[in-house]
Amino acid sequence: MQSLIHYFLHFGFPLVIALVFFKKDWKKTYLILLATMLVDLDHLFANPIFDPGRCSINFHFLHTYYAMGFYVALLFLKKPFRIIGIGLLFHMLTDYIDCLMM
Repeated sequence: MQSLIHYFLHFGFPLVIALVFFKKDWKKTYLILLATMLVDLDHLFANPIFDPGRCSINFHFLHTYYAMGFYVALLFLKKPFRIIGIGLLFHMLTDYIDCLMM
């Protein structure tokens, strides 16, 4: 169940965000939100790369609280940076929820 929730929040809920808040440009917005998943490339620097029992928050360098501060700053810029910030922060929230379910 944890995996289902995790992947729904990564792939399904961004579509809901795009449809509800960015109706006019929902397709472009959804693609940008999906592109923010590239933040997970920082997992490639961990050993092992994938550990199902590891919480990503504050472990991987793009999942740190310092990085999240930068993602918050993106919210105050114009599109598409605002959308990128939303996607990155929602990604962090999704990973945090995953940590809570461990």
